[in-house]
Amino acid sequence: MIDLHGQAGLPYVNKGIYTGSFQGMRYRLRKKEEGEEKLLEAVIYPEPFCFEKTAEEEKQFRDFPFTEEGFDQAVAWLNEQYEAQQERWEKARKAAWV
Repeated sequence: MIDLHGQAGLPYVNKGIYTGSFQGMRYRLRKKEEGEEKLLEAVIYPEPFCFEKTAEEEKQFRDFPFTEEGFDQAVAWLNEQYEAQQERWEKARKAAWV
């Protein structure tokens, strides 16, 4: 289970990009501005490569409000996607060690 409270949060993401991984699933959180609106962009993608080296079709993006509630929603989404695509992440994890 991914729990970013205490590690990351809006103050961290406000100043930079937060990346992490969990059992074959990599993720990235960053602040995104569209006009006057601030959003929290969450991205998931499989191991073994970094965000820049992973093919675009392997990435899934989702935006959330740039609020504490939006941060909680983003973390919940990361966990939901891990559970929903567990086979994909397990395959990526095994392939990373070959």
